[in-house]
Amino acid sequence: MDSAPHRLLAAARAAEPTYPEVGATRGGPLPPGYAHLRRRVHLGRGADVLERAGRYVLGWGAQLGTGFAVHPGGPAEEGATVLLRLRLPGARLPRLVIPCRVVWTVERPDRIGFGYGTLPGHPERGEESFLVSMDGDGEVWFEVAAFSRLDAWYARLGRPVALLCQYLAIERYLAAVAAHVR
Repeated sequence: MDSAPHRLLAAARAAEPTYPEVGATRGGPLPPGYAHLRRRVHLGRGADVLERAGRYVLGWGAQLGTGFAVHPGGPAEEGATVLLRLRLPGARLPRLVIPCRVVWTVERPDRIGFGYGTLPGHPERGEESFLVSMDGDGEVWFEVAAFSRLDAWYARLGRPVALLCQYLAIERYLAAVAAHVR
């Protein structure tokens, strides 16, 4: 089948990330030269909350719960390339197609999540992570961390709107995971 999504996915799979600091959201300080965002929400307490939220996050629940479609489906796995698709409000076509690659995953008793990075065609350059963690007191948190800079001409042209959209998406990711756990 030679449809547009298949062609776009094949091109994204052949591409390299658009930034050199691949994996930088895994831990430690975010790299200089980018805008940084880090937000988290408390989800509850205990290993069952961690497991339920972690499975949802690895199944692209934060993205799906925010209105993105994920192609192809399946859990987030290191090395996987996906197209996030978003229909802009009030627009019939085109959908915004956002190519990304999962650059790391973690599944430990106290941490479950992943990070993905931008590929050519993404409106930004950088990386975003989605991590559910349990602290020493058993409290469970969901955190989204990102470093990015605007890349596409339309994102740079509409800088204030693009930055607002990124902030709102992160808030919606947090809300989607919190609602799923409740």
